[in-house]
Amino acid sequence: MLVALAQMNSVIGDFDGNRARIVDLSTRLSKGGVDGRAGSPDLIVFPELALCGYPPMDLLDQEAFVEASLAALRRLQRELPPGPAVALGYVDRNRSGRGKPLLNAVAVIKDGALVFSQAKTLLPTYDVFDEARYFEPAPRRQVYECLGLRIGFAICEDIWYEEPPVPGLQYPVDPVKELLDAGAELLVVPSASPFHAGKLEVRRRLAASAAREGGVPVLYCNTIGANDSLVFDGRSFVLDAQGRPRAQAGWEEEVLFVDTTTLSLPGPVAAIPLEDRQVEIEKALILGIRDYHRKCGAPTACVALSGGVDSAIVAVLAARALGPDKVTCIAMPSRFSSAGSIDDSVELCKRVGIRLETLAIEDPFSAYLHLLAPSFAGLPTGLAEENLQARIRGTLIMAWSNKFGSLVLTTGNKSELAAGYCTLYGDMCGALDPIGDLFKTEVYALCRSINGRAEAAGQLAPIPEAILTKAPSAELRPNQTDQDSLPPYDILDAILERYIVRNLSASEIIAEGFDPALVERIITLVARTEYKRRQAAPVIKVSPRAFGTGRRIPIARSVHEASRDRPR
Repeated sequence: MLVALAQMNSVIGDFDGNRARIVDLSTRLSKGGVDGRAGSPDLIVFPELALCGYPPMDLLDQEAFVEASLAALRRLQRELPPGPAVALGYVDRNRSGRGKPLLNAVAVIKDGALVFSQAKTLLPTYDVFDEARYFEPAPRRQVYECLGLRIGFAICEDIWYEEPPVPGLQYPVDPVKELLDAGAELLVVPSASPFHAGKLEVRRRLAASAAREGGVPVLYCNTIGANDSLVFDGRSFVLDAQGRPRAQAGWEEEVLFVDTTTLSLPGPVAAIPLEDRQVEIEKALILGIRDYHRKCGAPTACVALSGGVDSAIVAVLAARALGPDKVTCIAMPSRFSSAGSIDDSVELCKRVGIRLETLAIEDPFSAYLHLLAPSFAGLPTGLAEENLQARIRGTLIMAWSNKFGSLVLTTGNKSELAAGYCTLYGDMCGALDPIGDLFKTEVYALCRSINGRAEAAGQLAPIPEAILTKAPSAELRPNQTDQDSLPPYDILDAILERYIVRNLSASEIIAEGFDPALVERIITLVARTEYKRRQAAPVIKVSPRAFGTGRRIPIARSVHEASRDRPR
């Protein structure tokens, strides 16, 4: 049997557009008109919730949204070409009379009829997921027979039974085992699995375990594209019955063709290597920026360029995502800006081909100081004056955004967001924070990787070396460096990674050899600045635990994490 895995970039709520693209691609596939294939597939598979986009979140509470989803499904029945069976994810009603009102389901449509439907069983509620809020789990698992081949549909999380992603979590049902017990000879996994670095290896391991358990091939069809903070990296793949990768798609809309008869042929199998960590992070961030702009209807971006490493990498990523002609960098020097930072900004834009505008902030800064002088008389200069500069810059870049319809990409990294080393309504202004899930040390690693690959290809490194070697500084007072306020980034990030990503307690981090007073200080900073992160731009998720919907901490609370495991 010939199967086509169509990894698709759906737009949330665009039922007409998503439906039309499913029909168009299915029609071309039925005529052998994709990638020069001769002959049409017997089964075309689209990802989880391809018809409405993932994740729809509280749109599912709107009756009009559910009605539009079902109407689009009925139109698909009439519009899909005869011949191949088409499997796609959609929102269905729960007609059992019990539980949540909706189902996350896969429908199979053939020759105008809906011939099979399977709902999702395991509904994740960890990290960014909240599916049990809306959906009822499938009451049963059944197989679909196509050309004599018995197919089991395991929707995304349904293959995670043996390796729950949350310690202590135990799912009540093993959907894969039940499908295999029902005689499935092929497992198909329609998925909307968000990216984080190393996630593909996890997916392949889980699918390989299922393949070996049942002695059946696994076809994994994943969503491609980005929605808000989440990047869906595609990379659909095919495993044979021994769990060996036989084919894999890339980071774009693509059709992966599978002849199931060849998966059982004996002989060696060529390895499909995993990508370098920095390469996949770069691809994810570029995809996240590009889709955020496209789906929000904003063709251009602007970046406040300081001459530092954070704004430099954001500018480079934006240029690669949108094209250099669609990005404007704005330098806003003050009396404390070094000549090197200004020169480095000019050089970066020259190398990348980005337009650079300069808006000096001395005049508005002086005017504010004059206005505030009577109230501030006799008080030392300090944080208020520093933040004032950041907020002037925030006002200017938002004015640019308003005037030219250009979305602001903010440039805060995860270390700064965690420690609160950022200014509300200042450098935090923006529509999207591309590097907000990268610690400072990871920002440097990504810059080095991008420069190194450019030089290996005989090209000029996009990020000037001076940007990478200078001491990080906000340049809001004379001779300022980040380490005046923060520990060295390698130590800070090591503690933050354990605390935020791995969820270790203060005592567990201290037990690994870190200074107790420093651990207490850092965790206290994280706790006290939760209110800032609640007002921050969405970040593009590239780690297992990013700020945003994946980490939900109350702002007003009496006990913070630094003291949670101490006797009271």
